Amino acid sequence: MADYDLVIIGSGPAGMTAAIYAVRADLSVLMLDRLAPGGKIINTNEIQNYPGVGTISGADLAIQMFQHTQELNVPFDYKTVKEVRVGEDGVKTILCEEEGAVYTAHAVILCTGTDSRTLGVPGEDSYIGNGISFCAICDGAACKGKDVVVLGGGNSAVEEAVYLAGMAESVTVAVRSCLKADPAACDKLRSLENVTVLEGWNAAEFYGDGSLKGVRLKEVSTGEERSLDCAKVFEYIGQIPATDCFQNLGVLNEAGYVEADAMMRTRVPGIFAAGDCVVKNLRQVVTACADGAIAAQSAAHYIQNL
Repeated sequence: MADYDLVIIGSGPAGMTAAIYAVRADLSVLMLDRLAPGGKIINTNEIQNYPGVGTISGADLAIQMFQHTQELNVPFDYKTVKEVRVGEDGVKTILCEEEGAVYTAHAVILCTGTDSRTLGVPGEDSYIGNGISFCAICDGAACKGKDVVVLGGGNSAVEEAVYLAGMAESVTVAVRSCLKADPAACDKLRSLENVTVLEGWNAAEFYGDGSLKGVRLKEVSTGEERSLDCAKVFEYIGQIPATDCFQNLGVLNEAGYVEADAMMRTRVPGIFAAGDCVVKNLRQVVTACADGAIAAQSAAHYIQNL
């Protein structure tokens, strides 16, 4: 006998949508997360492409989603999952790092998302949290009237650089190749007078004297170096799937992403996946929500046929 019909690991848009659909399918559900509900969207200044909402901060959208789950009485617990085991009877056991925290369920949905990738260059480890940030909305206020650097050229980098330009003295965006964000976002960034875009430049080293003072850049094609003094550096250079705790399940590809079919089923019966941790081409709030809805319906069908 399992504690729950379904345990959802992760409470970002995918996990919360899965919880809503699972409850409406009359399943007993538990949602677990090591962090606050909302996943990475809580660190996003503006979301403009979630249908029917218009422009909204990621934090506000996360709050609305979580409130929806609570209106449906979905249990939520702050727990860090370290392993999921599948018994011979098909019951899944979810072991957490917190002492004595063990749950069982007939089905599990993996919705753990991704973590921010780092560069691994000299000085980085010393200044993460002390000058290097991965969240403009969290740390941007401290940059008012100061010079900042943004590393990366994707949507997150460009959107957060635009946000920072509204408060910083100057914003320098350095990207290894070229800007790859939505054309409209790139146009807006380039139109800002206090923004400089350096394409074809890598970060080679972070320097300071206990707190960050700047970043040394190297041009990819020529090897030319230049140092930029700044108050803070924001890194947006990609994501790593947060799936280490699922390695024993045999559901990950070589890059660590969960392999799931169109119905969000993994190769292990009763294990489903949704959101950014899944192998997919587009990682957006709307696609995460779609994954979550499909995964919950697939889980309900699986449980009803046990």
